Formats: sequence, structure tokens, C-alpha cells
Amino acid sequence: MQFILQPCHIVLAAVVGLANERQQRIIEFQNDQIEVLLKKLGKKRVLLTDDQRRVLAANGHALGRKVLLELTTIMTPDTILPWHRELVAKKWDHSDQRKIVGRPRLRQVIVDSILRFARENPTWGYDRIQGALANIGYHIADSTVANVLNALSDA
Repeated sequence: MQFILQPCHIVLAAVVGLANERQQRIIEFQNDQIEVLLKKLGKKRVLLTDDQRRVLAANGHALGRKVLLELTTIMTPDTILPWHRELVAKKWDHSDQRKIVGRPRLRQVIVDSILRFARENPTWGYDRIQGALANIGYHIADSTVANVLNALSDA
């Protein structure tokens, strides 16, 4: 079966060719603009905000290294593509949901109560102080009482 070229195919090819040529001219103009600005800057570094880096990283990653090497860019592909890797890594490290590590600190009210009970009742042990704290609504372990009193004696 032989393919016969229809007039609509010829018109379509011409329109696509014109659109491609127009896009190529726009790209060349943008490259020339960037080259002029880079020459004007000289050796000065271009400082970008985080949002500007995000835009460049996302668009640069979509284009790929080969295309970035062909284009005139403010930053090299070796600068732009690591930004994208950092953005992806930051997205999945859940650092925004991370809480403070470790156990919560003992409230100062409880520490003050432990010290007051120990000072007023020198014969009481850790269990007795813990029970007295439980009576006033602070449920902690006897080892916590021991840690507070030992930290006081060490200081």
C-alpha cells in the first residue's frame, strides 16, 4: 500500500515548520540577551532566592543536562541539577514534621516540689517523695525523683 501525500499534509508541514522556526528565533534571542547580561556582570556571582532556585531547578531538570549544555544559562547544569536533587531529598525527608528529639523536660513545678519535699522531710526516700507527688497530681517514677536529687547534689 502506497502513502499518498494529501494537500492538507503539505499545509500542516508548512505551519509546523513556521512555528518551529519562530520558536528557534525566540530561543536565540533569549540566549543573546543572557550572554549580554553575563558579560555585563563579569565575574560577579548572581545571588538567587530560594524560590528562584526552585524554579530554575524544576525547569532545568525537565529539560535535562544535554539541553542545558546547549543553552546559554546563568548557572551551569552542574549547579542547577544538584538543586533539584536537594529539593527532592528535602521533600521526602519529612523535616517539617520532625519534632524535638528526646524525652520532654521535667516541668519546673515538679522539680521545685521534689526539692521542697526532700528539704522539709530529710528522712523520706525516693518512693515516699514520689507518693507525695502522686497525691498532689504529679505522677512520675521514683527514678525521676532520684535523678533530680542526684543532679542537685552533683551540681
